[in-house]
Amino acid sequence: MQTDDLIKLMTQDARVRHRFNPVFAVAVIGGLLISVLLLIGTIGLRPDLAQAIQTPRVAFKIGLMFILAATCTRIALIIGKPGVSLKPALAILAVPVLLFVSGIVLELRSVASGEWGARLIGQNPGFCLLFLPLLSLAPLALIFAALKQAAPVSPSLAGAAAGFASGAIAGSVYALHCPDDSPLFVATWYFIGITLVAFGGWLLGGRILRW
Repeated sequence: MQTDDLIKLMTQDARVRHRFNPVFAVAVIGGLLISVLLLIGTIGLRPDLAQAIQTPRVAFKIGLMFILAATCTRIALIIGKPGVSLKPALAILAVPVLLFVSGIVLELRSVASGEWGARLIGQNPGFCLLFLPLLSLAPLALIFAALKQAAPVSPSLAGAAAGFASGAIAGSVYALHCPDDSPLFVATWYFIGITLVAFGGWLLGGRILRW
């Protein structure tokens, strides 16, 4: 390859990265808004949300899910840019993980062991596993559309990252309705739901995001 050709390719790649950022941002914001509207138009917000969010468990649940969504979204953004290191974003992922662990430890210490099972199962874990992936469909579709404009080195990995981001976004939205506030419930059922979305993204990524 001639030097001029290499410079041209590098310039084109820089332009793609520059255009990808706003496209990705629009996809994430659009997916979030659609998920919120879907939640409001179907099962609705939690009736006591204004009061409940002032309690430690609810504030922790909602805040933690938004932190996780922001972190996973950042990873999906970076993975769409070939040559950009994922290490800083993956390091930041330790923040929500440590918060999850801290929340679980505090819950186990503040609640009698006889109540652990009830806190973990909650009121309706099956509905969480059904509705959380449903809320992730719009973010997943839009993030996939944005990633199609980029150049992910590994389509399957990019699809999984999009799935994690979409699942976390859906989890942050579902938290505005969910009556189960225990970190045990969130760490179990939200995580399973998000993982299911990530697995679906991994399967789709290998087909849809391939160059």
